[in-house]
Amino acid sequence: MHTTSGRWLRGFLLALTTAILWGILPVTMKEVLKNMDAYTITWYRFTVAALCLFIYLYTKRKLPRPKTLGYKGIILLILATIGLLGNYITYVMGLELLTPGTAQLMMQAGPLLLIVASVIIFKESFNYLQMLAVVILLAGFLLFFNQRLVELFTSLGNYTLGVIILFFSAILWAGYGLCQKQLLVKWNSMQILLTIYILSSCILFPVSHPSSITHLSTVQLWLLIFSCANTIIAYGAFAEALAHWEASKVTATLTLAPLITFITATIGAIIWPAYVIADSLNIVAYLGAMVVVMGSALIALSPVLLKKIKERRKKTNYSQNS
Repeated sequence: MHTTSGRWLRGFLLALTTAILWGILPVTMKEVLKNMDAYTITWYRFTVAALCLFIYLYTKRKLPRPKTLGYKGIILLILATIGLLGNYITYVMGLELLTPGTAQLMMQAGPLLLIVASVIIFKESFNYLQMLAVVILLAGFLLFFNQRLVELFTSLGNYTLGVIILFFSAILWAGYGLCQKQLLVKWNSMQILLTIYILSSCILFPVSHPSSITHLSTVQLWLLIFSCANTIIAYGAFAEALAHWEASKVTATLTLAPLITFITATIGAIIWPAYVIADSLNIVAYLGAMVVVMGSALIALSPVLLKKIKERRKKTNYSQNS
């Protein structure tokens, strides 16, 4: 069983780095989307990530071996590839129709869907804290969309379509997460991701337009480079954070990403109004965003909190009996 190093501050800072990078990402990609389609952006991100991960695993002599997966493992790998590839593409498609903050917040549905699917498929327990977290999360979404609830349920405009696409993106991410849970028995996460990146890059190449990079402005080109680097650095920081801090606490820190997106977009709109558009939200919507983050964090922390509650109960019972 994996044990952390105990250096919680380093783990927290690394997790926070990942949250910041993931929070900034939709703001940067929104500008690139003006002159490059979703398929091509995703192809560049997968290809650069695959190249860097291949070099890293090759030097460590840890390249994945397909033979070790077996028939069922290969099927799971194909499904995981479809899930993550679909998630990346639909996320960028949804981002094209929505603001970065709304897009990032919608992806918080992913962990919720993963828990529900795990309960149904793997018969995992569903404790009362997770149930409370689900209620908080749903209440947060209702508050966030308070200005556009009528539009969401009565018309199929760009806003509603964007929300639907991103909800589907969250479903695909949950599907990828389920497959990865099973694949981790045979391979580590980096080996899984390398294979998915390579397969996805090959699948996307026929429908992508790499030459469209020449149509990007200097600012857009640098933002595309940042988006590619973001995929590698953010994941590297995430993996390293897990080596020093508990997974539940790392995941809880990552739920800050939507708030970072809102802050980044607001500051960006003030400094670079020609490139960044901030979300036009009322106080209730901002409160809803914070409630969604709280719900997501509670989902991640529920195992730790439940464990502490049980330990306290045991201590109380022991002291009463003695």
